[in-house]
Amino acid sequence: MGDDMTGQHDFETLDRLLTGRRSCRGYLPDEVPRATIEQLLGAAQHTASWCNTQPWQVHIVSGEARESLSKAAVDNVIAMFGQPAPSDFPFPAAYTGVYDERRKEVGWQLYGAVGVERGDRDASAAQMLRNFEFFGAPHVAIVTTDADLGVYGAIDCGLYVNSFMLAAQALGLGTCAQAAIAQVTPAVREVLGLPDDRLVVCGISFGRPDLDHPSAGFTSTRAPIDQVATFVD
Repeated sequence: MGDDMTGQHDFETLDRLLTGRRSCRGYLPDEVPRATIEQLLGAAQHTASWCNTQPWQVHIVSGEARESLSKAAVDNVIAMFGQPAPSDFPFPAAYTGVYDERRKEVGWQLYGAVGVERGDRDASAAQMLRNFEFFGAPHVAIVTTDADLGVYGAIDCGLYVNSFMLAAQALGLGTCAQAAIAQVTPAVREVLGLPDDRLVVCGISFGRPDLDHPSAGFTSTRAPIDQVATFVD
C-alpha cells in the first residue's frame, strides 16, 4: 500500500507540473541565481538518450552575451526576411489538416492576448521579433547536438528540452522552447563560436515569469487521448 501511495503522489506531482507548464512569453528582469540554474541542469542531465550518448550541449547565455545574441538574431532575421531559414534541420514542409488548425488556434490565442488584431501586419511582425528578443527573458539556453548523430541526436535533445522545462517549472521558473532560434543559426554560431559539428536544435528562454504580462492570460489546448492514441489488443 505504501508503494501504491508513493506512486500516486509522484504521478500527481508530475501531472501538476505537466499541466501547469506553459510557454512563457513575459519575464521579470531579475537574473536567476547560478546555483538555481545548476540545480536545473543537474536534474535535466538525467534525461534518457539512445545508448546513453547524451548528445546535448547547452550554452546558458545571460547578461551582455544575451544582448549581443539578441541583436545578432534580430539583424539576421531581418536580413533573411522572405528567404528560407538557414537552419541546421529542415523546418516542416507544410502544416495541413488538424496540424494547421492547432497552429492557427494557438497563434490567434497569443495575438488576442497581447492585443494584435487580425490584419495588423506591423503588430504581428513586432510580435514575431519578440522571439529573437527572447520575450524579455534574462537567460536563453541554446541546445545543440552532434552532427554525426543525425536526427536521433536531435530527438534525444528534444527529450532534454522537456526535462529542462519540467525542472524549471518545479523551481518556479518560466520557459519557452523556441524553434525560431534555429532560423538564425548564422547569428548563433557567430556569437557563441560554435564549431561546424554542432547543430542548433532550438533555444529555451527562461527566467522568473511575469504573471501580469498579457500573454499569461491564455493556455493552449490539448487534443483528447482518442485523437492521439490507438490501443491494439
